[in-house]
Order: sequence, then structure tokens, then C-alpha cells
Amino acid sequence: MRASNRRVRISFCALLFAPLTNVAAQENGPTVTTLLSTGTTVVGETLRYPAAGAAHVTAEIVTLPPGVRTAPHKHGVPMFAYILDGEITVDYGDRGKRTYHKGDSIMEARDVVHFGTDAGARPARILVVFMGAEGVADTIPMK
Repeated sequence: MRASNRRVRISFCALLFAPLTNVAAQENGPTVTTLLSTGTTVVGETLRYPAAGAAHVTAEIVTLPPGVRTAPHKHGVPMFAYILDGEITVDYGDRGKRTYHKGDSIMEARDVVHFGTDAGARPARILVVFMGAEGVADTIPMK
């Protein structure tokens, strides 16, 4: 077999099996699990970002002991929450109460006053991400 013919066959085989290599790499690569994809909060408010100030993101882990209640509040910026452990019941006043459990994701109410209570037997741990702006309060205490 001539060298040029052999190169053509090797090149053809490489092209033929190249997609299999990419598929195998994808199967062993990272997986993506969407936690939340929404344009509204849990009470149906349309998401909107602060118009003033430079963008600023704050991520926190909030731990709420059993039987403890947060103070009534609302949010000045969109807030994403993911329940890491335990459960929390949030009271949205005339919009009702909702209980969130480990593994739940939410876009929290922004303009509706609410408070949360850990009614479970162990501490609730919540990953909270505020998508705000410099000079805009993430949480606004209410009476």
C-alpha cells in the first residue's frame, strides 16, 4: 500500500471515530441540574433589578434554630434562596403561608412583608443570594 493511500485511510478513520470521542467526553463531563428558572417571585411579583448603583451580589448562609422566627421584613433587591437543611415556613400575610424543605429553591417575595419560622426539629440552613446594587438594602425591616 502506498504511503499517500495509507494516510488517506488513517485520516478517514480518525474523522469517522472523532465524534465518538466527543460523545464519550460529554457523558463523563459535568452535569447540570437547574435549581430554579423563573421571572417571578413566589408570590407572583415580576422580577426587577435595582436601577441605581453598581451591581452587587451578596451570598450568605442563614441558620435559623428550631422555633426561631425572623423579624417581619421585605427585600430591596431580588433574593434567591436554596434550603440546604431543615425546613422553614414563611408567612406572606394575606398571600398565605408556604413551607420550604431541604432541596427547595425559591425567588423570595420582594415587596410583600413576610417572616420565616423554623417549625422543624433541627436548624434550617438556607443559602441566600441577593442580586442587588451598591447603596440598596438587601433586607428592609418592617413593623
